[in-house]
Amino acid sequence: MLESLMTSINTGTFTLSNILIVIGTSIILGLAICLTYIKTHKKEGYVPSFTITLIMLPVIISIIILLVGNNVARAFSLAGAFSIIRFRSAPGDPKDISYIFFTLAVGLASGMGFIGYAVLFTIILCLVMIIIDITKFASPKSKSLELKITVPENLNYEGVFEDILEKYTVNWNLARVRTRDFGSLFELSYRVSMKPEENTKKFIDELRCRNGNLNIILTSDGLEERVYN
Repeated sequence: MLESLMTSINTGTFTLSNILIVIGTSIILGLAICLTYIKTHKKEGYVPSFTITLIMLPVIISIIILLVGNNVARAFSLAGAFSIIRFRSAPGDPKDISYIFFTLAVGLASGMGFIGYAVLFTIILCLVMIIIDITKFASPKSKSLELKITVPENLNYEGVFEDILEKYTVNWNLARVRTRDFGSLFELSYRVSMKPEENTKKFIDELRCRNGNLNIILTSDGLEERVYN
């Protein structure tokens, strides 16, 4: 059956049943990838729209492959159509990007008729991701956070917070400095890794004593838009 499916796709004479098999397989595999992503991102959270994208992408790619087949002119036409589309999005987590490529590969394999390979590939990689999540492979002991400190323009911020950062963090780095409110304020952006035993409230309280009790924000990237289970 799989051989006849591949033959029909390669010759461009696929039937309705073959199309339904390819689309159904893409949906099931996309759902499996989506559930794996949700399971491995319960702690740090996830963007709901991204999980839906993981289900849709394999189907979209498989349909495109079915439409193109071996027709070179049609392939160039589709490439030209997609080239005029501009995608605007903030750079994401590298692991999220790898999931995108995962779904693209599954959709490509399904669309070309390699259903068995697509299923095997999905099962193996999903198991690998679950094992990595359970074993916490390559996970740092302390999570990297973003610290934003607002200071008045008359405060020389160089060296002001260093002793506090050394006391409460494993490592820190001043990533960006920018002005706010027409230059009346400075905003310092740090990347910090908190010591597990240190208290976050005490850390922020000590910083407030140095910056004139102005705004201090301590967050992980994108957590405001994420869902937690």
